[in-house]
Amino acid sequence: MNETNLYHQSQASEDFSRARAKAFLSRIQNFLNADKDRLLSFNDVKEILKPKNESYRGMQVVSLDLIVGSEGRYRDFNKYFLPKAEHLRHRWERVDLAHLNDIILPAIQLYEIGGVYFVRDGNHRVSVARSQGTESIDAEVTSLSSEIRIDPEMTADELRKAVVDYEKNIFYEKTDFGALTDCYELDFTAPGRYDVIYNHILVHKYFLNERAKGEISFADALVSWYNNVYKPIIDVIKEERLYTRFPGRTVSDLYVWIVKHWDFLKKKYGVHFSMNDAARDYSQKYGTDTKSSFLNRLTLSLARFFSAIVTLFRRR
Repeated sequence: MNETNLYHQSQASEDFSRARAKAFLSRIQNFLNADKDRLLSFNDVKEILKPKNESYRGMQVVSLDLIVGSEGRYRDFNKYFLPKAEHLRHRWERVDLAHLNDIILPAIQLYEIGGVYFVRDGNHRVSVARSQGTESIDAEVTSLSSEIRIDPEMTADELRKAVVDYEKNIFYEKTDFGALTDCYELDFTAPGRYDVIYNHILVHKYFLNERAKGEISFADALVSWYNNVYKPIIDVIKEERLYTRFPGRTVSDLYVWIVKHWDFLKKKYGVHFSMNDAARDYSQKYGTDTKSSFLNRLTLSLARFFSAIVTLFRRR
């Protein structure tokens, strides 16, 4: 082995150690908001956006700053594709050695959705390229449809909120919900719930039509559902402060869950099971003690943090 190869091997080892140290520092800086340091999971993003089709785009030159996630290795690298674990060293150094020796590697494979990219194959090549300060990379791209544009800095929760906001705008425009009810606080924390509400209104319309002489309009059914179904349940949730047992969730979230739970209880105990009792039962079974839950999460986070520090120094 000549001196150049030995030098490059030493350089690759130093490059990996430097990248690992940067990953550790990034973890410390984002300790109170770990999502800011987390690489996005392609499958999680697909579940949020629910793309309807995909198409092959062929070879492209892609900016590395727009590669924000991975299909299968999102736990191995952080938001900036810095390696998070020592077991990545061997493969990472081999890719870095190829870079140092000017060996051209095959193009990586990417998925594109919402204007950003996710690694299908080539996570180590992306990591090394970013560590070396490269701005772009050759990639074979498959594109998935999405009406939501993704900001490269978005966390999974921020993306989920963007989808929910988009769905809310569509629902309000489609149904004229705000003007009919003077309610603009039908808010959810997960996608897909506005479709559930739309179906609730349609079911309510069906039962109204069974007792009516003429066809009930959708607008009239919506107002009736809001006044006679939705609002009474929301009033119970607020009066009994059930929302305090579900931190981070909205009263509209609770409405959807309680209605589903109420339907289950009526099938089990009979149609006369009251909505108030269903709401209390749901809160008791699935609600949490906010204070103890926070302390448990804090304890777990601190334990993981100090464990990572101990592991790092043991390896030095």
